[in-house]
Amino acid sequence: MRLIKRLKILVPTIVLCLLWFVTASYADQFKVTRVTDGDTIKVTNNGTTTTIRLVGIDAPELSKKKNDPGQPYSKKSTKHLASQVLNKTVDIKSYGKGRYGRTLGVVFVGGILR
Repeated sequence: MRLIKRLKILVPTIVLCLLWFVTASYADQFKVTRVTDGDTIKVTNNGTTTTIRLVGIDAPELSKKKNDPGQPYSKKSTKHLASQVLNKTVDIKSYGKGRYGRTLGVVFVGGILR
C-alpha cells in the first residue's frame, strides 16, 4: 500500500520534470537582426549576438564577391527568409554547434515553425 502511495506522488513529479526539461530548450526569446543568407540568421538577446544556422535547410549561397550574384536563387531565398523572420521576436530550439561555430537551430515565430 505504501508503494502505491509513493508511486502516485512520484509519477506525476517525474512527468512534470520531463515537461519542464522539454520547454526549457526554449531558453529565451531573440530578435532577428540580420538574415545572412537563406539558411543563416543573426539574433540578439540582452546585447549578445548569435549566429544561427537553420537545421534541415541547405539554401543556395550568396557570393562573398561584390559583383558576383552567387548561386542561382540565392538572393530569392535570402529575401524569402527575411520576409518570415527579420525584425521579429523568435524562439530557438538549439541543437548544439556546427563545424563553423554557428548554433544549429530551429526557429519559431509566434509558436509556429518557420
